[in-house]
Amino acid sequence: MKTAILLAFLSGLVILAGGALGGQQGLVLAFVFALVMNVGSYWFSDKIVLKMYRATEAGPDHPLTRITRRLATKAGLPMPKVYVIPDMSPNAFATGRDPNHAAVAATEGIMRLLSESELEGVIAHELAHVKHRDTLISTIAATLAATIMMLAQMARFAAFFGGSRSDDRQGGNPLAALAMILLAPIAAMLIQAAISRNREFGADRGGATMVGSPMGLATALRKIDSAVHQVPMDANPATAHMFIIQPFFGGVSKLFSTHPPTEERVKALMEIRPGM
Repeated sequence: MKTAILLAFLSGLVILAGGALGGQQGLVLAFVFALVMNVGSYWFSDKIVLKMYRATEAGPDHPLTRITRRLATKAGLPMPKVYVIPDMSPNAFATGRDPNHAAVAATEGIMRLLSESELEGVIAHELAHVKHRDTLISTIAATLAATIMMLAQMARFAAFFGGSRSDDRQGGNPLAALAMILLAPIAAMLIQAAISRNREFGADRGGATMVGSPMGLATALRKIDSAVHQVPMDANPATAHMFIIQPFFGGVSKLFSTHPPTEERVKALMEIRPGM
């Protein structure tokens, strides 16, 4: 429900931006361009991201493969491909356009850091993302946010070259347009980050349910959070939302963070423990 409300706000922001800028044609053009860009990213995300992090496919007898196979069977999911990332920073992510084309990847660092029960909690979290189709949800959010940012860019470009002459004819409001140029991209980023944080809570709960206990995941989150601060990952910011914990840290406001604070996630996991 929270995700649906946030997506509705994001969609409304697109409409408001188009109305304020007074150009339906620009709105449609920006939306189509953003849609093509993000659908392409959604369709090929697994190949792009896995290649970006030099991931290699794990063999059938690899511990990561055995854990993933056991959990996927338990959750009624198709067996995803399993990859190992040659990086000592502990982290993991899931990718792929749907459960039938999913992949789970984990770093060498996370396998050295965690016990088997903790690693099981992490893989269950990633399989919950697959089950909830969070890749699709994040793509929709990214498409809408990118449309807003493109509209703001087009408005800035038009204002610089005097392209707002037609605003009066089309009913656009110059003050509203200026507000959209300045505020809409920030609002879009805030909503997109909030959607990402909300999906993390959902995947935590789904992973704990899949395993039957929140303890392994809760302990794993604390360990990963501590280790990532010591050994941050050289990750592309565009992929930060995919990882189980944000792979790098530095002056990012909580509002713009793609992940909730680890202690909040652990607290939420502990609250579901009595029900299990």
